[in-house]
Amino acid sequence: MDPNNPFFDHIEKKTNVKKEDIFSLANSVSNANFKDEKTVRRLVGQVARLANVSVSKEKEDAIVKAIVNNNVPMNFSSLSKMFDQK
Repeated sequence: MDPNNPFFDHIEKKTNVKKEDIFSLANSVSNANFKDEKTVRRLVGQVARLANVSVSKEKEDAIVKAIVNNNVPMNFSSLSKMFDQK
């Protein structure tokens, strides 16, 4: 990935997340063991902080369980429903 690509400047403006943080997250994800609950929890927390979104314990548990069990929906509609669950 080229950090000088204007695409990343556009993402930074739209999300208010520094492109350096995006690259740091991408590096964390690329080497992560998604079968390790502790690692997945750390990544969920990191994404939530970057997005400035609060994630309840219940929602974190559901996300972690889905990722660790390789049960993550691959279409946007199902994924959106998973995040909207109360």
